[in-house]
Amino acid sequence: MTAHRSLVRRAAAVAAAATAAVVLAACGGGNDSSAGHDGHEKTSSPSASASAKEGAQNAADVAFAKGMIPHHRQAVEMAELAETRAASAEVKKLAAEIKKAQDPEIKTLSGWLTSWGEEVPKEDASGEHAGHSMSGMMTPEEMDKLEKSSGKAFDTAFLELMVKHHEGAVAMAKTEQSDGAYKPAKDMAGTIIASQSAEIERMNKLLGKS
Repeated sequence: MTAHRSLVRRAAAVAAAATAAVVLAACGGGNDSSAGHDGHEKTSSPSASASAKEGAQNAADVAFAKGMIPHHRQAVEMAELAETRAASAEVKKLAAEIKKAQDPEIKTLSGWLTSWGEEVPKEDASGEHAGHSMSGMMTPEEMDKLEKSSGKAFDTAFLELMVKHHEGAVAMAKTEQSDGAYKPAKDMAGTIIASQSAEIERMNKLLGKS
């Protein structure tokens, strides 16, 4: 009887120990899993997902930003001339829309370069120098001629030069879409292609070319 009771007690103790071990393992595993999961959700996930979504910038993204800033600045400068020199209300309206669209993009592009530790092109960057590396940039002579014209002559010159300028921007944007890695920059490139292609068509119609 004593031996039997001892055996029962031993079996019960083993069973209890086994049960406790299973419970502890389950709890421990659950806590570890939960902590790891929670930690991933609260810290790693947003950062990782943001990084995956936007991507790290590459040389093409930097070149796009550094090139598009002076390119946009020149377009804004041309648009500002139209405020006082254009004869056509349609040309003035178009110029205002160009300035409204490109001013914020200049700020965004500058912000990207700063965050990447890159130098933002200076305000007084030479148009002639920029023209050697960027398609569609006006030469100082072209800008001077535009500045000295007015009325219908200005309208025609502005439209012809801005078509060329926009075509250069579209080409730069297409390069960014194919070679860039930073999603916001590629998205901006897509916006530039769509909006400026539409404006090119609009300007050609005003010139009677389409």
